[in-house]
Amino acid sequence: MNYTQNFFFLCKTPLSAEGPNDVEIITKADNSEDFPRVFQEFEELRSHAFNKDNIYSVVRADDIYELVRTSNEKHAKEEAFEKAQPEIITNLQHRVMQGKDANAKAILKEVYDIEA
Repeated sequence: MNYTQNFFFLCKTPLSAEGPNDVEIITKADNSEDFPRVFQEFEELRSHAFNKDNIYSVVRADDIYELVRTSNEKHAKEEAFEKAQPEIITNLQHRVMQGKDANAKAILKEVYDIEA
């Protein structure tokens, strides 16, 4: 068994992301002692998407932020994109239903092959 060191990556996936290459690594924690800093930044970046009851609402998000624990940036981007996809789809569908957002509709059709 080979030991692989894992890091905590804070990743940002835009709603228009088409794949892992569109995911941005904002920062990473090199060790457990640095994790609180990364987690605090994660909470601050997501804070705009909390409703009046202080509950996170994906439909309010402008970007999807994920904390991923893995060995390298490539894997972090892949995992973050995979985790973000359901939230992105929900957000875009909500935008189409609420505001008739043509851009959201186009992303759903071209990236996810979903008619909205």
